[in-house]
Amino acid sequence: MLATSNVSIQFGAKPLFEQVTVKFADGNCYGLIGANGSGKSTLMRVLGGELEPSSGDVMLQVGMRLGKLNQNQFAYEDERVLDVVMQGHAELWRAMKERDLIYADAHASDDDYMKAAELEGTIAEYGGYDAEARAASILTDAGIDAARHTGPMREVPPGLKLRVLLAQALFSQPDVLLLDEPTNNLDINSIRWLEHALNNYRATMVIISHDRHFLNQVCTHIADLDFQQLKIYPGNYDDFMLASVQARQRVEAANAKARDRISDLQEFVRRFSANASKARQATSRKRQLEKIKIEEIRPSSRQNPYIRFEQGKKLYRSAVTVEKLNFRYPGSEVDVLKNVSFVVEAGERIAIIGPNGAGKTTLMRCLAGELTPTAGKVNWVENAQCGYMPQDPQAEFEEKIDLLTWMSQWTGKADDDQLVRATLGRLLFSGDETKKSVKVLSGGEKGRMTYGKLMLTKPNVLLMDEPTNHMDMETIESLQIGLEKYVGTLIFVSHDREFVSGLATRIIELQPGGGTADFKGSYDEYLAMQGVED
Repeated sequence: MLATSNVSIQFGAKPLFEQVTVKFADGNCYGLIGANGSGKSTLMRVLGGELEPSSGDVMLQVGMRLGKLNQNQFAYEDERVLDVVMQGHAELWRAMKERDLIYADAHASDDDYMKAAELEGTIAEYGGYDAEARAASILTDAGIDAARHTGPMREVPPGLKLRVLLAQALFSQPDVLLLDEPTNNLDINSIRWLEHALNNYRATMVIISHDRHFLNQVCTHIADLDFQQLKIYPGNYDDFMLASVQARQRVEAANAKARDRISDLQEFVRRFSANASKARQATSRKRQLEKIKIEEIRPSSRQNPYIRFEQGKKLYRSAVTVEKLNFRYPGSEVDVLKNVSFVVEAGERIAIIGPNGAGKTTLMRCLAGELTPTAGKVNWVENAQCGYMPQDPQAEFEEKIDLLTWMSQWTGKADDDQLVRATLGRLLFSGDETKKSVKVLSGGEKGRMTYGKLMLTKPNVLLMDEPTNHMDMETIESLQIGLEKYVGTLIFVSHDREFVSGLATRIIELQPGGGTADFKGSYDEYLAMQGVED
């Protein structure tokens, strides 16, 4: 059991959250959700002992072990993969390293060797003599080939590094496991593996994720951080959405009844308080009035932006033809893309999927004209007007200008201040926020600004590479609605299966080593065709 008692965190004048009292226990899996900036990662750091709360206590049941997922996938590049996993048991790893230093010291004293003997006892107590075998077993179960176990982490492909770090978190067999955004940078198949791994591991878990499908697959409870408070709901994310709406409706209905009752009582008191024969009844009604409480319904910290994309010129028939496309980065001997060919019809919504490293972003950059193919062609039709959202839009926000000025670039008119302000407002930027520099925006805010650019430029083809990166649930849901209503052509890359399932009418899967699988139909139909249960 991991619990908090009246935990508060305050940076500056305003508390991030306050008096959070909660218990995570009984092998349940809790999805920790909330709007961007609500304090989810901060609370996770408090739970993990990395940050002291401003007030209150965090309690881990005596004898229980806590495991945490390291978010820095590149923290161990020069270390042996097996060693990275074994570092998940901090006490065992320290004892092993200290013992090895003593044995490697040619000038070690008798006292040093006595210390080494004590360390051997500690290592034996923690099962250190079969530690490598256990680490190797966990890695193998995680899909890491045995040939990589004794090599350095830098040789592990990016898509597999998180699997090593999850093996590290599981190595000490923790009773409580904390996972902050474990699906970040994972491809769809790796996320499916992660779900299976977590569903088969018996521990109490607290997980931060913006992947709705993932939360539905693994969570038994949702911990909702809102109004600076934390509330636990039983069930997965869909259950939470239903329960939270119903709870608000019940409060609103109860408040409506209470207001009607207050109105009736006030009218009685007004009419009869001066009437001697009704005075006692009027006094009784006053007491009843004092007891009726209207429950406060505070506005949620969650806000849904309003996202709608329009196309300027309508496309008829095809949009683009890709012929035998190859791409190789300078200095490399390997083609990232090999003999890729397809035709996109106007109005199609195509999801580009595949494992990390298969060339999804490279293909998008070739389609957008950012990269010139090594061989082959990308032929857009004459009236195609492409709007491109890169995976990392940082390059577009290097200039030191305010939000209003940046957005004004995309109106196509010299002076359209009202349109720009309206667009910024729909994307949740208002008031003095429009005057701040684009250089200080967060990743999610830059993403919303890029949506605004695409809303104003009205392209008839949208190219979007991981458009949900850094976004909270509300923005992802609003983006999905906006794209569902978009009548132009959409080509996108995403690892969010809810997003892919809800939008794609065609799937193009890039396969390692070249080649593609091209399927006309939804993602769910594609999985069914492959015999995969999602």
